[in-house]
Amino acid sequence: MSTATTTPAPALTARRPAGLAERIARSAATGRGAHLATEDFHDWLDGRRRANTFRVDKIPFDALDGWSFDEEDGNLVHRSGRFFTVEGLHVVEEDGPYGDGPYRSWYQPVIKQPEVGILGILAKEFDGVLHFLMQAKMEPGNPNLLQLSPTVQATRSNYTKAHRGGDVKYIEYFTGAEHGTVIADSLQSEHGAWFFHKSNRNMIVEATGEVPLLDDFCWLTLGQLGELLHQDNVINMDARTVLSCVPYEDADAGRALLSDVQLLSWFTGERSRHDVRARRVPLRELPGWKQGEETIEHEEGRHFKVVAVSVQAGNREVTSWTQPLIEPVGLGVAAFLTRDFDGVPHYLVHARVEGGFLDTVELAPTVQYTPGNYAHLPTDERPPFLDLVLDTDPARVRYEAVHSEEGGRFLNAESRYLLVEADETQAPADPPPGYAWATAAQLTSLTRHGHYLNVQARTLLACVHAGAVRP
Repeated sequence: MSTATTTPAPALTARRPAGLAERIARSAATGRGAHLATEDFHDWLDGRRRANTFRVDKIPFDALDGWSFDEEDGNLVHRSGRFFTVEGLHVVEEDGPYGDGPYRSWYQPVIKQPEVGILGILAKEFDGVLHFLMQAKMEPGNPNLLQLSPTVQATRSNYTKAHRGGDVKYIEYFTGAEHGTVIADSLQSEHGAWFFHKSNRNMIVEATGEVPLLDDFCWLTLGQLGELLHQDNVINMDARTVLSCVPYEDADAGRALLSDVQLLSWFTGERSRHDVRARRVPLRELPGWKQGEETIEHEEGRHFKVVAVSVQAGNREVTSWTQPLIEPVGLGVAAFLTRDFDGVPHYLVHARVEGGFLDTVELAPTVQYTPGNYAHLPTDERPPFLDLVLDTDPARVRYEAVHSEEGGRFLNAESRYLLVEADETQAPADPPPGYAWATAAQLTSLTRHGHYLNVQARTLLACVHAGAVRP
């Protein structure tokens, strides 16, 4: 007589953790942390700056150690074949970025870095409030060198020790599930104007058990981070993009001008109608660009340069090295126009083409330009809404701060981030082609998926959600 065995039914789990939205809201509303008061933060950061040696110097290309221009194509490469390369890119866009503007085809240098890095923030509850573990991290391109970064900010080369450096602290929380509960996890793009098909894994993990607090790290609430986002060049780009992925609750009861399906349909249509062809080409064959002993730059002095630096950093996995960096020409501007519709704040997003995106477009701020690159153009050829933002009444500015872009690959790359209140005459409810109104909750839902919001839009979303935007 045989005995039949039955396989127990798999247990189901809630699609969203119970109480998480409330815990996040409590953290955003808490302006005093359990470990470090916000008013003491800069003393702590200055102490970390004094505890380490930091120095960055520009050098000629021939002083780069381990880097050289390839004899065949002129690309700037590392002898290990790892890290990244500086190559050429030719972009052709059949449907121009705005109206009949002049930039439908262009050449440029671009960074090719195929590996996916990890940007991870560790969370833990203290005194009933979620705190987030942030790192005082030196990046050679940061204007002030030391800024607040995620718990882990590491390329695969970093955490697999391709550079023969030290261990990446706390990396085990993001490479193994046994150390915590995942709150957010998605692949997000980096700067599509300067990277080619670059993605990073953005993660938030709530730790289980005790977490040792190491030098250069501190626990802060979302409310504290929101306060720091009002200050110039304090929270780095990598931290801002991860913070944009925090799964906040929809405070507007699901109401919006466009339904989620309508918004996605509009965006899918934008991706479909743009015909963008980006082709990597030899660096030495870039029309309009010239190469010298210390720079690769545009012949008209606009856009950006490629330069080389030597670096000393006492608290990094490798304490000294040389590398190329991209150095933009001029301060960028990234701004959302915002309006309230029936009491619900909306933000005007732009379906923007950048040569390095994996897909044709991503959702960007209303305005995302370096104004100096367009100063020579007549009014009717300048990007939409740019002059409105540049000339806005200060009383309409609901948020403003200067934040630096990715300091590991870009030198002194800063953008002025704004949220500007508009009216019907300036930004109509039925916007021009390529633009759409979306709520913060809708944009947050899109960060659960990769390559919907670009990195500049994610910075502004992080500012909105962390309480940095004041009425």
